[in-house]
Amino acid sequence: MSTCQKIRLLIADDHAFLLKGLKEHLASNGYQVVGEATDGQVALDLILQLNPNMAILDIEMPSLSGFSIADYCKKHNLLTKIIILSFHKEPEFVNQAKHLGISGYLLKEDTSDEIFECIDAVFNGQSYFSKNLEMKPDGANMTGQLTLLTPSELKILRLIAQAKSTTEIAEMLFISERTVEKHRSNTLSKLCLSGQPNSLAIWAIEHKSLIISL
Repeated sequence: MSTCQKIRLLIADDHAFLLKGLKEHLASNGYQVVGEATDGQVALDLILQLNPNMAILDIEMPSLSGFSIADYCKKHNLLTKIIILSFHKEPEFVNQAKHLGISGYLLKEDTSDEIFECIDAVFNGQSYFSKNLEMKPDGANMTGQLTLLTPSELKILRLIAQAKSTTEIAEMLFISERTVEKHRSNTLSKLCLSGQPNSLAIWAIEHKSLIISL
């Protein structure tokens, strides 16, 4: 049995046309597609039911996102490896994927053969991230971005980097949760981060040493 025949794949994307094309592409190259879904909750249910080697997931799906599924798999020590297939190439998405322990991250613009490189790498215990992903900004650029923050925004960002919640920050600084959220929103904009859930927290924790040093 060839390596590709040993790999059992689940695929999920809320665009039925893309899902169909992906399934046909994988199957025509000898890979077993044991399940498919256009809904995140259905995808997770199938992972629990079928225990595939890998799940190739879109990020944005109804019910549960690809990241939410990856987070569940990580917390419950599931053996299924997660590969994200997305249009998003921004650093915050890549950083969040790494934070969640995702094994592979491909862009929908990548060549069709690159998915096989990714699957083979993940099957052999390696991680694989698309060559076309945006690079993280260097330290000098990040420091420059942080200088755009007001003293209040930087103070709140330091607490976010320490994994403090909005409620905890509000209580510590004697301000309302609404004020904290406003500062978080302004900081997201100034740091050019997406409005995805927890994107600021993930970014702040990853760059904690730089934030605390300012």
